[in-house]
Amino acid sequence: MILKNIKAIAVVLMMITLSIGNGYTQSSDLRNWPKGCSPQEVGKRLAEHFVATPHTNYGKPTPPKVITYPEVCAWYGALTFARVSGDKPLTLKLAQRFEPFFGADSSMIPVSDHVDYTVFGSVPLELYIQTKEQKYLALGKRIADKQWGPPEGPRVTPESHTFYRRGLTWQTRFWIDDMFMITAVQTQAYRATGDEKYINRAAKEMVAYLDSLQRPNGLFYHAPDAPFFWGRGNGWMAVGMAELLRSLPKNHPERAKIKEGYLKMMASLLKYQLPDGMWRQLIDDPEAWPETSGSAMFTFALITGVKNGWLDKKTFGPAARKAWLALVSYINENGDVKDVCEGTNKRNDRRFYLNRKRITGDMHGQAPMLWCATALLR
Repeated sequence: MILKNIKAIAVVLMMITLSIGNGYTQSSDLRNWPKGCSPQEVGKRLAEHFVATPHTNYGKPTPPKVITYPEVCAWYGALTFARVSGDKPLTLKLAQRFEPFFGADSSMIPVSDHVDYTVFGSVPLELYIQTKEQKYLALGKRIADKQWGPPEGPRVTPESHTFYRRGLTWQTRFWIDDMFMITAVQTQAYRATGDEKYINRAAKEMVAYLDSLQRPNGLFYHAPDAPFFWGRGNGWMAVGMAELLRSLPKNHPERAKIKEGYLKMMASLLKYQLPDGMWRQLIDDPEAWPETSGSAMFTFALITGVKNGWLDKKTFGPAARKAWLALVSYINENGDVKDVCEGTNKRNDRRFYLNRKRITGDMHGQAPMLWCATALLR
């Protein structure tokens, strides 16, 4: 069986190589794919692999005490893939994985006092959208609303109160990672309820981050005191803007500002894409290695922009196609994505980013590949 899988992957890699060699990746076609590279095949494989994977703890051998945000992101990706592919049995498996949180494993639900913990709410909200079971809605709304409640708990700082008075979440910290973590749960709450307060929160927060963090070249430093264009950090921002724009009403007063920031970033990413379709661990650093999680997040943002008509298909379609084909070649015989940057705190040290470990199977990489498969099927 292992030998068969290895042979199958070898065939896929050969087809991708041939595709690149004959200019096939220059096509803007996001519908037709070489065998083994279609979003249906890849998404199904990754989603079923997620279902079979125990709860993860950032790659550590010990089980997590609470569900970590990379698993949340992969869970959300598997659920959205199940929805767009019409795979109800997969949705059921993903719901069954969640069921213990209403009982014996309730302590594994993170306390909603940090962006990395609050993003957990996006999963029950997606389960509600697909099943209409009120228990999921109640849990998801409680988490989303607590994010905009008054500061409380040991993580509160003087800045928390300042942000709260400005109408932002007190969990604001101006790291670019936040622009997926915050916008994901608030946008999901809007999708689940139709209540515009949630999308307004997400839009206000996004504009504050754009005003504070976007650089003249369209990219983002990891944080004001970490002046490096880290790949996955920028990926969180790219996905956050694309996901928000998918649901932000056309007449929303903040839409033009957010779309402007998104378009500026996409144009910059086009310039930094490598010939094979990938992006580097530090986007603009020629010494940095090609990294999969950030590359997959950029690919999702490009696919979403082309599909929604925000990006010119002839210009950006080939980039999205080439990136997807490149990323598929990083999936090994076990369904694990390779060369994923390990979990990374901010630091004012270029070498710190260049020396990050390359992990195989980390949920930071599994998640955006599922998002891409979903986006290609929308």
